[in-house]
Amino acid sequence: MKMNLTNFELFRQGAEAKLYLGTYLGQRAIVKERFSKKYRLPELDVRLTRERLRAEARSLVKCKTLGIRTPTLYQVDQSCIVMEYLEFPTARDYIKTVLNNAKFPNEEQKITLTDLAKKIGQMVGKLHKNNLIHGDMTTSNMLVDANQDQQIYVIDFGLGDFSGTPEDKSVDLYVLERALVSAHPNTEFMFEVILQSYGDELENNKMRQAVLKKYEDVRMRGRKRDMVG
Repeated sequence: MKMNLTNFELFRQGAEAKLYLGTYLGQRAIVKERFSKKYRLPELDVRLTRERLRAEARSLVKCKTLGIRTPTLYQVDQSCIVMEYLEFPTARDYIKTVLNNAKFPNEEQKITLTDLAKKIGQMVGKLHKNNLIHGDMTTSNMLVDANQDQQIYVIDFGLGDFSGTPEDKSVDLYVLERALVSAHPNTEFMFEVILQSYGDELENNKMRQAVLKKYEDVRMRGRKRDMVG
């Protein structure tokens, strides 16, 4: 059964889905609707859409059991996910607010951002420790509740997956590094803190060494691609 979106308004549109904002059972909610890809066979498109939605729903539920903050999942149907609406800024916007247009962070800003970086590293480490891969680990896919000690909520598991390979985990880290540094110049210190906090969270020394070694390989490949093209 396809969900009725009559009482929802288009909130945002991405490459894979549309987001609608409205009310669901008396609660402010977001509906994420994955749209069909016309270049795919209809039967294949329906199957892949359902698989991606179910995978995203499983990731959200798993996060809740692990104590990782995400929007509460309300409903899943053949093309939509209904989730709690959280009115917090993205980490990307929050960092910009903290920096307040400064080219280089001052000591007070560094303290605030270092604390945030520790929490990000812990969150990513907890995901990876439990073989949860986000797939698009950027500061735009994290929300920050500044009124609750910078609590972080992870959003948009549309490309999420379950994997134990160091390669997949290292790609998550590399995407995060690129997103952070490109959006916020002169915040390289934040990613150093993220890596340290991430490694501490993994606990398993063998896993930590394997992921961080593979991350350096992925990073090197990324640099070579940048130099070539």
